[in-house]
Amino acid sequence: MQHTHTRTSLLALALLGLAGCSSMGSMADMHGMGPSASAKLEAKSGSSVNGTVRFVQHGDHVMVMADISGLKPGQEHGFHIHDKGDCTSPDGMSAGGHYNPTGKPHGAPDAEHHGGDMPALKADANGNVSARFHLMGVSITDGPTSIVGHAIIVHKDPDDYKTQPTGNAGARWACAVIAK
Repeated sequence: MQHTHTRTSLLALALLGLAGCSSMGSMADMHGMGPSASAKLEAKSGSSVNGTVRFVQHGDHVMVMADISGLKPGQEHGFHIHDKGDCTSPDGMSAGGHYNPTGKPHGAPDAEHHGGDMPALKADANGNVSARFHLMGVSITDGPTSIVGHAIIVHKDPDDYKTQPTGNAGARWACAVIAK
């Protein structure tokens, strides 16, 4: 009798495990999760800014998760995807201008804007930020709007979302290349 009970218990556990695996796969599909990429920021222009930015494709948009430190406490900082995947220069200028695959003017995320225009980073009292937001009009998958291979730049100053084509966000304080 004990042997049958043990086999029944093991079978029940195995079925629960399979059901859990199945529901995890379905949950990922339901939420449209797809390819991911990341970028590890390195300080530029004499700053001490560093951190990591992760990107996950969710259907027709990209979820951005940025954890960054070394910013000016309590201040806003411009945050953009730039055209070239090159962070070799000490001032970050090797990353080129803003990534703009669809030829739009520079602007705020809730208006017409470059594919590389992202919401400003607002540092806390210790100069840290943990930001989460969606980007529309870009992707992680191969194609004309892919952000993979382009650079992320954190700027010294806030983006005014008006000055063309840069937003007048000042020096480039950190740079990283987006990679899968």
